[in-house]
Amino acid sequence: MNATAPELFSSKDYKRSRGAYCIECAFEYFVALLVADAFLAKLLSDIGMSDAAIGIVSSLISLAFLFQLFSVFVVQKVTNTKVFCIVFHFVSQMFFMSLYFIPFLPIGGAVKKVLAVVGILFAYFGNYLVTSMIYRWGNSYVHPDKRGSYSAGKEMISLLSGMIVTLAVGWAMDTFEANGNLHGGFIFAAVGIFIFALCDFTCLMLIKNDIRPKEKKASVPMREVFANTLGNKNYRNTIILYSVWEIAKYVTVGFLGAYKIGDLGMAVGLVQIVNIISHGARFVISKPFGRYSDKKSYIKGIELALIIAAVGFAINIFTTPSTWFLIIFYSVLYNICQAGLTANFLNITYSYVDEKYFVQASAIKNSIGGVCGFCASLIAGLLVNHIQGNGNALLGLHVYAPQVLSAISLVLTVVCFVFAKLVVEKQKIMKQ
Repeated sequence: MNATAPELFSSKDYKRSRGAYCIECAFEYFVALLVADAFLAKLLSDIGMSDAAIGIVSSLISLAFLFQLFSVFVVQKVTNTKVFCIVFHFVSQMFFMSLYFIPFLPIGGAVKKVLAVVGILFAYFGNYLVTSMIYRWGNSYVHPDKRGSYSAGKEMISLLSGMIVTLAVGWAMDTFEANGNLHGGFIFAAVGIFIFALCDFTCLMLIKNDIRPKEKKASVPMREVFANTLGNKNYRNTIILYSVWEIAKYVTVGFLGAYKIGDLGMAVGLVQIVNIISHGARFVISKPFGRYSDKKSYIKGIELALIIAAVGFAINIFTTPSTWFLIIFYSVLYNICQAGLTANFLNITYSYVDEKYFVQASAIKNSIGGVCGFCASLIAGLLVNHIQGNGNALLGLHVYAPQVLSAISLVLTVVCFVFAKLVVEKQKIMKQ
């Protein structure tokens, strides 16, 4: 770093940009909360989707990461980062909002299901096309030695405020449903998304722009990009690690929303209370996790998180209607592990790829991992249908599908940890 860097990072523009990016992530998180887990399961169930179909659609999030591949080519041509990112980000959130209006359309159930899938895909296309760009843009105003702590602080703000949002919307949804007006709850959620999207838009407007001359963007040929990403063995190993984790995650996570409000008999409000408890635990552990990762390394943070994830999946194997409360312990541990996985899987790209290729490297890694996760959810969906079709039985044993899926996730998480410990941890970290 040059001599003027300390003054630069303490300048008014940089401080404002860091603060705005922190708050923007919170509003983006609010929108994500309202189209996930029990909220999405309730919406899709209302238009007639089965549990297996809901699990697969919920896992479209992982396949949507494939859209980040477009940014590998687009980023070379983007000269005005702020305008490009804001337009696609806002439009994507409007597509999320539109999902809640599908139940009101005077069309057949089959068409509604198609519209829901198409709407989700369009929403995530706009979102993930600019995800890596916004991440690099926002983090460019953060000191490189403080990225772990900054990411943790940013996450804590999102988690704390997200607890209030999920509690409020979950209570409202249950109230509307108890009064025989579930669709009124859908309108409430849609209005919430619109308000959060406007706030998100405002925050992005406050971040200092990143304008890049066309001639500099064009000077990096794609063969150079791929040579410094996929041609980098250390980086390829992080892709393998991330992909196996995505498989482990989406084998189970996408199917739990329907399990909670179905077999476990949990109300949407109760699900949100459990989520709040879980997010509270993640809030408490986020800062220590960030400091640990800054001090030790991003891969060390990932390893610790994988151990916690494995324990969570192990507990979930024993979650049944009679032991439904175990889902609380699973949820807490899963959220805690995310404190060490989400930011570290993003930041680890800095460890093995030159920052010049960060957007492309991040997009490639997320896309490959996303495809792997979605394919895993498709196979898991077939397994769910088989188990439920046999009256919740597998190989003659009475068992619920999420129990089997959790066992598979446990094995894959252990594989992740071993690979991280024996391969990735031993790699030389690149100094930016």
